Amino acid sequence: MSVCRCISRSVVMLFAIGLLISSGCSSSKPDTTTNSLVSEGYARAVKLYEKGDYQAAILRLESLIFTARATALEDDVLYLLGQSYYHSGEYMLAADMFSRVQQVSSTPYARTSQFMVAKSYEKLSPHFELDQQYTRKSIEQFSLYQELYPVADSSKIVSDVKTLKELLKINPENITYKQDYASAIAQYSRIDSLRYSEKAIRTMREKLAKNSYFIARQYVRLGKYKAAGIFYDEVIAHYPDTIYDQLALEEKIDVLIKRKKWFDAGLVLDQYLQLFPEKRKEKQGIRDTITQNCKN
Repeated sequence: MSVCRCISRSVVMLFAIGLLISSGCSSSKPDTTTNSLVSEGYARAVKLYEKGDYQAAILRLESLIFTARATALEDDVLYLLGQSYYHSGEYMLAADMFSRVQQVSSTPYARTSQFMVAKSYEKLSPHFELDQQYTRKSIEQFSLYQELYPVADSSKIVSDVKTLKELLKINPENITYKQDYASAIAQYSRIDSLRYSEKAIRTMREKLAKNSYFIARQYVRLGKYKAAGIFYDEVIAHYPDTIYDQLALEEKIDVLIKRKKWFDAGLVLDQYLQLFPEKRKEKQGIRDTITQNCKN
Protein backbone atom coordinates (compact mmCIF):
# COMPACT_ATOMS: atom_id res chain seq x y z
CA MET A 1 0.00 0.00 0.00
CA SER A 2 1.47 3.37 -1.02
CA VAL A 3 2.27 6.17 1.44
CA CYS A 4 -0.18 8.50 -0.32
CA ARG A 5 -2.96 5.96 0.00
CA CYS A 6 -2.23 5.42 3.68
CA ILE A 7 -2.38 9.18 4.30
CA SER A 8 -5.58 9.47 2.30
CA ARG A 9 -7.22 6.68 4.31
CA SER A 10 -6.05 8.19 7.58
CA VAL A 11 -7.57 11.55 6.69
CA VAL A 12 -10.85 9.92 5.71
CA MET A 13 -10.94 7.88 8.90
CA LEU A 14 -10.25 10.93 11.07
CA PHE A 15 -13.01 12.81 9.28
CA ALA A 16 -15.42 9.93 9.94
CA ILE A 17 -14.47 9.84 13.62
CA GLY A 18 -15.00 13.60 13.82
CA LEU A 19 -18.46 13.21 12.36
CA LEU A 20 -19.27 10.48 14.85
CA ILE A 21 -18.08 12.51 17.82
CA SER A 22 -19.86 15.67 16.73
CA SER A 23 -23.10 13.82 16.09
CA GLY A 24 -22.83 12.08 19.46
CA CYS A 25 -22.03 15.25 21.43
CA SER A 26 -24.53 17.56 19.81
CA SER A 27 -28.12 17.19 20.97
CA SER A 28 -29.27 19.49 18.17
CA LYS A 29 -28.63 16.88 15.43
CA PRO A 30 -31.28 14.15 15.23
CA ASP A 31 -30.57 10.54 14.25
CA THR A 32 -31.99 11.21 10.81
CA THR A 33 -28.89 13.30 10.02
CA THR A 34 -26.59 10.33 10.57
CA ASN A 35 -28.91 8.02 8.65
CA SER A 36 -29.00 10.49 5.77
CA LEU A 37 -25.19 10.78 5.67
CA VAL A 38 -24.80 7.00 5.66
CA SER A 39 -27.49 6.51 3.03
CA GLU A 40 -26.00 9.10 0.69
CA GLY A 41 -22.45 7.86 1.17
CA TYR A 42 -23.46 4.25 0.67
CA ALA A 43 -25.37 5.08 -2.53
CA ARG A 44 -22.27 6.79 -3.94
CA ALA A 45 -20.12 3.80 -2.96
CA VAL A 46 -22.52 1.42 -4.71
CA LYS A 47 -22.19 3.41 -7.94
CA LEU A 48 -18.40 3.37 -7.68
CA TYR A 49 -18.41 -0.37 -6.99
CA GLU A 50 -20.70 -1.07 -9.95
CA LYS A 51 -18.31 0.89 -12.19
CA GLY A 52 -15.44 -1.30 -11.00
CA ASP A 53 -13.72 1.59 -9.22
CA TYR A 54 -13.08 -0.49 -6.11
CA GLN A 55 -10.41 1.77 -4.61
CA ALA A 56 -12.72 4.79 -4.69
CA ALA A 57 -15.53 2.66 -3.26
CA ILE A 58 -13.19 1.50 -0.47
CA LEU A 59 -12.32 5.07 0.52
CA ARG A 60 -15.99 6.02 0.54
CA LEU A 61 -17.05 2.98 2.57
CA GLU A 62 -14.18 3.25 5.06
CA SER A 63 -15.39 6.74 5.87
CA LEU A 64 -18.81 5.28 6.74
CA ILE A 65 -17.75 2.45 9.05
CA PHE A 66 -18.15 4.41 12.28
CA THR A 67 -21.19 6.48 11.29
CA ALA A 68 -23.01 3.41 9.95
CA ARG A 69 -22.70 1.58 13.25
CA ALA A 70 -26.12 0.60 14.68
CA THR A 71 -27.92 2.00 11.62
CA ALA A 72 -30.02 0.00 9.15
CA LEU A 73 -27.16 0.09 6.65
CA GLU A 74 -24.39 -1.15 8.95
CA ASP A 75 -24.17 -4.62 7.41
CA ASP A 76 -24.64 -3.24 3.88
CA VAL A 77 -21.62 -0.97 4.35
CA LEU A 78 -19.46 -3.73 5.84
CA TYR A 79 -20.47 -6.27 3.20
CA LEU A 80 -19.85 -3.96 0.25
CA LEU A 81 -16.51 -2.95 1.77
CA GLY A 82 -15.61 -6.64 2.06
CA GLN A 83 -16.49 -7.18 -1.60
CA SER A 84 -14.50 -4.11 -2.61
CA TYR A 85 -11.45 -5.35 -0.70
CA TYR A 86 -11.85 -8.79 -2.29
CA HIS A 87 -12.03 -7.47 -5.84
CA SER A 88 -9.02 -5.23 -5.11
CA GLY A 89 -6.95 -8.25 -4.10
CA GLU A 90 -6.81 -7.19 -0.42
CA TYR A 91 -7.91 -10.58 0.80
CA MET A 92 -6.85 -10.28 4.45
CA LEU A 93 -8.91 -7.11 4.84
CA ALA A 94 -11.77 -8.78 2.99
CA ALA A 95 -11.74 -11.79 5.35
CA ASP A 96 -11.79 -9.48 8.35
CA MET A 97 -14.67 -7.41 6.97
CA PHE A 98 -16.81 -10.43 6.04
CA SER A 99 -16.23 -11.77 9.57
CA ARG A 100 -17.49 -8.46 10.98
CA VAL A 101 -20.62 -8.67 8.83
CA GLN A 102 -21.56 -11.91 10.57
CA GLN A 103 -21.45 -10.15 13.93
CA VAL A 104 -24.34 -7.88 12.89
CA SER A 105 -27.54 -9.28 14.33
CA SER A 106 -30.01 -10.80 11.82
CA THR A 107 -27.98 -9.74 8.78
CA PRO A 108 -29.16 -11.32 5.51
CA TYR A 109 -25.49 -11.43 4.43
CA ALA A 110 -24.49 -14.04 7.03
CA ARG A 111 -24.38 -17.03 4.67
CA THR A 112 -22.65 -15.25 1.80
CA SER A 113 -20.18 -13.61 4.18
CA GLN A 114 -19.17 -16.98 5.63
CA PHE A 115 -18.56 -18.24 2.11
CA MET A 116 -16.52 -15.15 1.24
CA VAL A 117 -14.37 -15.49 4.38
CA ALA A 118 -13.42 -18.95 3.14
CA LYS A 119 -12.78 -17.69 -0.41
CA SER A 120 -10.63 -14.85 0.89
CA TYR A 121 -8.40 -17.30 2.76
CA GLU A 122 -8.36 -19.52 -0.32
CA LYS A 123 -6.92 -16.57 -2.27
CA LEU A 124 -4.28 -16.12 0.44
CA SER A 125 -3.25 -19.79 0.22
CA PRO A 126 0.34 -19.76 -1.10
CA HIS A 127 2.50 -22.10 -3.20
CA PHE A 128 2.73 -25.57 -1.64
CA GLU A 129 6.36 -25.09 -0.54
CA LEU A 130 5.49 -22.11 1.68
CA ASP A 131 3.77 -21.91 5.07
CA GLN A 132 0.22 -23.24 4.73
CA GLN A 133 -1.51 -21.29 7.53
CA TYR A 134 -4.07 -19.72 5.21
CA THR A 135 -4.69 -22.99 3.38
CA ARG A 136 -5.72 -24.54 6.69
CA LYS A 137 -7.85 -21.50 7.57
CA SER A 138 -9.67 -21.75 4.25
CA ILE A 139 -10.42 -25.45 4.74
CA GLU A 140 -11.69 -24.65 8.22
CA GLN A 141 -13.95 -21.86 6.96
CA PHE A 142 -15.31 -23.82 3.98
CA SER A 143 -16.05 -26.74 6.33
CA LEU A 144 -17.86 -24.37 8.69
CA TYR A 145 -19.88 -23.04 5.76
CA GLN A 146 -20.95 -26.57 4.83
CA GLU A 147 -21.91 -27.26 8.44
CA LEU A 148 -23.89 -24.04 8.94
CA TYR A 149 -25.66 -23.92 5.56
CA PRO A 150 -26.30 -27.44 4.25
CA VAL A 151 -28.79 -28.30 1.52
CA ALA A 152 -30.96 -31.27 2.45
CA ASP A 153 -31.90 -32.57 -1.00
CA SER A 154 -30.04 -31.03 -3.91
CA SER A 155 -31.68 -33.27 -6.55
CA LYS A 156 -35.14 -32.09 -5.48
CA ILE A 157 -34.09 -28.44 -5.71
CA VAL A 158 -32.74 -28.94 -9.24
CA SER A 159 -36.00 -30.67 -10.20
CA ASP A 160 -38.07 -27.86 -8.64
CA VAL A 161 -36.17 -25.21 -10.62
CA LYS A 162 -36.83 -27.02 -13.90
CA THR A 163 -40.51 -27.66 -13.10
CA LEU A 164 -41.25 -24.10 -11.98
CA LYS A 165 -39.44 -22.68 -15.00
CA GLU A 166 -41.73 -24.68 -17.29
CA LEU A 167 -44.82 -23.68 -15.30
CA LEU A 168 -43.89 -20.00 -15.64
CA LYS A 169 -43.69 -20.42 -19.40
CA ILE A 170 -47.29 -21.62 -19.34
CA ASN A 171 -48.52 -19.07 -16.79
CA PRO A 172 -45.95 -16.25 -16.41
CA GLU A 173 -48.23 -14.09 -14.25
CA ASN A 174 -48.83 -16.67 -11.54
CA ILE A 175 -47.62 -15.09 -8.28
CA THR A 176 -47.16 -18.41 -6.48
CA TYR A 177 -45.02 -19.78 -9.30
CA LYS A 178 -42.88 -16.63 -9.27
CA GLN A 179 -42.34 -16.79 -5.51
CA ASP A 180 -41.59 -20.51 -5.53
CA TYR A 181 -39.21 -20.10 -8.48
CA ALA A 182 -37.31 -17.29 -6.74
CA SER A 183 -37.00 -19.43 -3.62
CA ALA A 184 -35.82 -22.45 -5.65
CA ILE A 185 -33.21 -20.33 -7.47
CA ALA A 186 -31.90 -19.07 -4.12
CA GLN A 187 -31.59 -22.66 -2.93
CA TYR A 188 -29.89 -23.61 -6.20
CA SER A 189 -27.23 -20.95 -5.68
CA ARG A 190 -26.46 -22.58 -2.35
CA ILE A 191 -25.87 -25.88 -4.14
CA ASP A 192 -23.30 -24.18 -6.37
CA SER A 193 -21.48 -22.66 -3.41
CA LEU A 194 -21.46 -26.01 -1.58
CA ARG A 195 -20.04 -27.73 -4.65
CA TYR A 196 -17.40 -25.02 -4.87
CA SER A 197 -16.59 -25.58 -1.18
CA GLU A 198 -16.18 -29.32 -1.64
CA LYS A 199 -13.88 -28.84 -4.64
CA ALA A 200 -11.83 -26.15 -2.86
CA ILE A 201 -11.37 -28.36 0.21
CA ARG A 202 -10.17 -31.27 -1.94
CA THR A 203 -7.73 -29.04 -3.81
CA MET A 204 -6.30 -27.53 -0.64
CA ARG A 205 -5.99 -30.91 1.08
CA GLU A 206 -3.93 -32.03 -1.91
CA LYS A 207 -1.75 -28.96 -1.40
CA LEU A 208 -1.22 -29.72 2.30
CA ALA A 209 -0.37 -33.33 1.48
CA LYS A 210 2.06 -32.19 -1.20
CA ASN A 211 3.68 -29.81 1.29
CA SER A 212 4.37 -32.61 3.81
CA TYR A 213 5.38 -35.07 1.09
CA PHE A 214 7.98 -32.75 -0.43
CA ILE A 215 9.41 -31.87 2.98
CA ALA A 216 9.87 -35.61 3.51
CA ARG A 217 11.60 -35.90 0.12
CA GLN A 218 14.00 -33.08 1.04
CA TYR A 219 14.95 -34.89 4.24
CA VAL A 220 15.57 -38.06 2.21
CA ARG A 221 17.97 -36.15 -0.05
CA LEU A 222 19.78 -34.93 3.06
CA GLY A 223 20.00 -38.48 4.40
CA LYS A 224 17.82 -37.62 7.41
CA TYR A 225 15.58 -40.64 7.14
CA LYS A 226 13.99 -40.46 10.58
CA ALA A 227 12.81 -36.89 9.95
CA ALA A 228 11.57 -37.95 6.51
CA GLY A 229 9.51 -40.71 8.14
CA ILE A 230 7.77 -38.18 10.39
CA PHE A 231 6.51 -36.22 7.38
CA TYR A 232 5.53 -39.36 5.47
CA ASP A 233 3.48 -40.28 8.55
CA GLU A 234 1.84 -36.84 8.37
CA VAL A 235 0.64 -37.59 4.84
CA ILE A 236 -0.48 -41.13 5.66
CA ALA A 237 -2.36 -40.16 8.83
CA HIS A 238 -4.06 -36.96 7.68
CA TYR A 239 -4.36 -37.10 3.88
CA PRO A 240 -5.28 -40.68 2.90
CA ASP A 241 -7.75 -39.28 0.35
CA THR A 242 -5.00 -37.61 -1.72
CA ILE A 243 -2.70 -38.84 -4.47
CA TYR A 244 0.27 -38.55 -2.09
CA ASP A 245 -0.91 -41.29 0.28
CA GLN A 246 0.36 -44.16 -1.89
CA LEU A 247 3.64 -42.40 -2.59
CA ALA A 248 4.18 -41.69 1.10
CA LEU A 249 3.59 -45.32 2.04
CA GLU A 250 5.97 -46.59 -0.63
CA GLU A 251 8.72 -44.18 0.34
CA LYS A 252 8.25 -44.74 4.05
CA ILE A 253 8.98 -48.42 3.46
CA ASP A 254 12.15 -47.37 1.65
CA VAL A 255 13.40 -45.08 4.44
CA LEU A 256 12.69 -47.75 7.08
CA ILE A 257 14.76 -50.20 5.06
CA LYS A 258 17.56 -47.63 4.83
CA ARG A 259 17.40 -47.33 8.62
CA LYS A 260 17.38 -51.15 8.88
CA LYS A 261 14.06 -51.04 10.70
CA TRP A 262 13.03 -54.32 9.13
CA PHE A 263 10.10 -55.18 11.40
CA ASP A 264 8.56 -51.71 11.02
CA ALA A 265 9.12 -51.85 7.27
CA GLY A 266 7.21 -55.14 7.17
CA LEU A 267 4.27 -53.61 9.04
CA VAL A 268 4.09 -50.65 6.65
CA LEU A 269 4.33 -53.00 3.67
CA ASP A 270 1.38 -54.97 5.07
CA GLN A 271 -0.57 -51.73 5.41
CA TYR A 272 0.36 -50.77 1.86
CA LEU A 273 -0.72 -54.10 0.36
CA GLN A 274 -4.06 -53.99 2.19
CA LEU A 275 -4.79 -50.71 0.44
CA PHE A 276 -3.23 -51.66 -2.91
CA PRO A 277 -3.45 -55.46 -3.25
CA GLU A 278 -2.79 -55.23 -6.99
CA LYS A 279 0.82 -54.27 -6.09
CA ARG A 280 1.51 -57.55 -4.27
CA LYS A 281 3.46 -59.16 -7.09
CA GLU A 282 5.42 -55.96 -7.76
CA LYS A 283 6.46 -55.70 -4.10
CA GLN A 284 7.39 -59.38 -3.65
CA GLY A 285 11.12 -58.61 -3.92
CA ILE A 286 10.88 -56.07 -1.09
CA ARG A 287 8.87 -58.58 0.97
CA ASP A 288 11.59 -61.20 0.50
CA THR A 289 14.33 -58.72 1.49
CA ILE A 290 12.44 -57.71 4.65
CA THR A 291 11.67 -61.34 5.60
CA GLN A 292 15.29 -62.39 5.11
CA ASN A 293 16.63 -59.56 7.28
CA CYS A 294 14.04 -60.15 10.01
CA LYS A 295 15.41 -63.70 10.37
CA ASN A 296 18.97 -62.49 10.88
